Amino acid sequence: MIPNPRVGAVVFMVKDIERSHAFYRDAFGLNLERLPGEDGGTWLMGKAGEISVICFEGEAQPGQSPIVVFELQDGGIDSVAEALAGKGVQVVTPVSEAPGGFSFDFADPDGHVWSCWQSQEKPR
Repeated sequence: MIPNPRVGAVVFMVKDIERSHAFYRDAFGLNLERLPGEDGGTWLMGKAGEISVICFEGEAQPGQSPIVVFELQDGGIDSVAEALAGKGVQVVTPVSEAPGGFSFDFADPDGHVWSCWQSQEKPR
């Protein structure tokens, strides 16, 4: 179970980061900041109300983008991942480092990928 589920972000895999940056800026007025990626490229992040909009450049399989991210405000990401797996939920990506914290991905019965993220400031 995810305690107090709260959507914190929607993550898009995009084919062209520059084209997407211009689209979200010009069509929606979203101010997405360019941030340096570990691979030398850039990724985008900004706010749409209380929800972060994040774009990474890369290919996505059907059902894998966008990814809705639940923010674990109190931490405990390892316990949440274990509890979901214990209920038969398919954990697609185990708990690993993510920008500013830790995340893991899981799939719903139709193969849609969801994610949980917590700040590195919170206890795992």
